[in-house]
Amino acid sequence: MTSEQSVATAWSPPPRPEWLAAFLDQTAAWDADAVAPLRADELIATAMRRTGLSDFGADDWREPFEILVRSIEEEAELHLFGRLWTRQDLLLFLESRLQIEAAYAAHPEIEDEVIDRPVFVTGLPRSGTSILFELLAQDSQFMAPANWEFVLPCPPPEAATYRNDPRVPRAHDLITQMGRVAPSYQAMHEMGAWIPNECGVAFRLSFRSQHLAATFQVPSYTGWLFGADQEPAYRYYKRLLKLLQWRNPRDHWLLKAPEHQSFLPTLFKVFPDARVVVTHRDPVKAQGSVTNLMGTIYSMRSDKPFDAAAFEELLTPEGTAARLDQMIAWMDDGTIPVSQLVHSRYADLIDDPLAALEKLYRQMGLPFTEAAQASVSAYLAHKPKGKFGAHHYHVDTQDRTRALFHRYQSRFDVPSED
Repeated sequence: MTSEQSVATAWSPPPRPEWLAAFLDQTAAWDADAVAPLRADELIATAMRRTGLSDFGADDWREPFEILVRSIEEEAELHLFGRLWTRQDLLLFLESRLQIEAAYAAHPEIEDEVIDRPVFVTGLPRSGTSILFELLAQDSQFMAPANWEFVLPCPPPEAATYRNDPRVPRAHDLITQMGRVAPSYQAMHEMGAWIPNECGVAFRLSFRSQHLAATFQVPSYTGWLFGADQEPAYRYYKRLLKLLQWRNPRDHWLLKAPEHQSFLPTLFKVFPDARVVVTHRDPVKAQGSVTNLMGTIYSMRSDKPFDAAAFEELLTPEGTAARLDQMIAWMDDGTIPVSQLVHSRYADLIDDPLAALEKLYRQMGLPFTEAAQASVSAYLAHKPKGKFGAHHYHVDTQDRTRALFHRYQSRFDVPSED
């Protein structure tokens, strides 16, 4: 039995909060499709009508959008609240594209913005990417996009009003919705308008996003996504970053997503001067953690039983090992620039964060200033581990599973956490 099968067999969704259980009970007889339609053409027309705009930019978003919407309708089995929530999200993504393209049309000089030597953090899900990202974000030489900028990017943020932008309260409500639907999620992923978020959140604007695949049980969309070219997603992401820094200049963007690890050649093609920090953790430990995370997310919008096999290619130990071995092959054959890669072990980061960061800065050739150290120390003091509760999960430590990761663990000196 694989780790996914064992987790899926034993896993059960977290209890629903009373307000959501009552809502679903009181609306059980409603026609959910009539109340919250999810049809691609109607959603596109509604977004255009609401904004008064019609230009979505390059047309490479349309195919994945249509596949996603069709897959949601045919496979995700959303309850009424899930449909309402999903309709709002899809309209928000479509409207953001329309508004971004309108901004570029009105101000073509945005295209001249330079994304200078961005720093990307990547690694296995649950391998320390989030905490490392948040710690680096305390250093003023980096600028991580605030969560609200990805959710409501238009009109482009301005330096003079950035800290008190009137969109922040609405964005905060949208961002923290997941915690209200599933309070246990807060133990897995901290949320808020000013928390830096992952690149995959922005990738939703191109509809080529693992965040979307991880929101719904949609095997048709997921299968398409993992065979699709991701360059359009990275190019549109760069377009978004230019917009965000146009009137609110950033020296060096600090960016993060676990999925970058699978697309490093594309990342370096679109961002050729990028520096990439790769986090390393026992893959067996990370495996169980992400399975529970995804099961919790699925349950927020649907009553469909969690089926880890729907994400087999993403989640099986064999699939994870193959992706890690692919990264090593890219390093060895020169496909990606090894000199622009920096490595960080989860164990070191947890044991002594400041010492781990000092080593990381040396590898990047950057100063870890006293001011940055003080900011990191203050942040750590206010965010102890387990602040939002304990996150429990099952881990498969069978010898067969462990053997799959021998090459990876040996190459990067990653300790086992059995």
